Amino acid sequence: MSQMEKTLTAAVVQMSSTDDVAYNLEQARHWVTEAARAGATLVSLPEYFCWIGNDEAERVALAEAPGDGAIQHALAQLARETGTWLIGGTVPIRPAGSQAGTHAYNTSLLFDPTGECRARYDKIHLFSFSQGTEQHAEGDTMVGGDSIGTASGPFGTLRLSVCYDLRFPELYRAGPPADVIAVPAAFTHTTGLAHWELLLRARAVENQAYVLASGQCGTHPNGWRTFGHSMIIGPWGEVLARHDDEPGFAIATLGSSVLDAVRERLPVLEHKRIATPSLVTTN
Repeated sequence: MSQMEKTLTAAVVQMSSTDDVAYNLEQARHWVTEAARAGATLVSLPEYFCWIGNDEAERVALAEAPGDGAIQHALAQLARETGTWLIGGTVPIRPAGSQAGTHAYNTSLLFDPTGECRARYDKIHLFSFSQGTEQHAEGDTMVGGDSIGTASGPFGTLRLSVCYDLRFPELYRAGPPADVIAVPAAFTHTTGLAHWELLLRARAVENQAYVLASGQCGTHPNGWRTFGHSMIIGPWGEVLARHDDEPGFAIATLGSSVLDAVRERLPVLEHKRIATPSLVTTN
């Protein structure tokens, strides 16, 4: 049990990003500033907030060195200006070695109110989907990460993840239990309509954590249609706030007493056991 109630106001920003980086950065600035004015001190941008265009090679060309580059500098400055902890959606980061120039990491960065980057998470699971004319293959131009993204945030332990990671529940049970799970995303309309809220609420319930899900919305220059419906979910699986179809943000207050109450009456995290896989045979 917490010794003292801790609260924090969080916001998830929803965007409809284009192939104009400067425009996207200005839109991000606008919505993060508006969320901060509404009282948010933890704000998440969506996946691909800085660029969605026709040729994925252009995204690779935008890739920055870790800790340096115009997009990362803009995020750091925005965190400082607004006094927020800022989850920078995802930024293309240049890998070392032979894949530099042909592939990029899809990286989520956490900035504190001083503009310091406090955590980095490279998206582990790369999306692939094929249905008629709708084709996605992130592995063609992206490198998958290999480390769990856990950070000490302004509201306990923060687990960083990105979009397609949402379908892999083991990712969220690895490492220390999360108090807040961040899921910046660009869910397609097809998969989002079927699974977005279902998966988000499941991750909240099974981890007894708040979930911050910031999404892309609308139709983008490359023809992608993304689902939107950004939302904040409580540890009992309840949707605390949502923003459906247009750019904007959803905002809600997180409370440590709510986490404590859920975990006390149903101590799922204490009951977790790891069984050794084995093949059971009978004669």
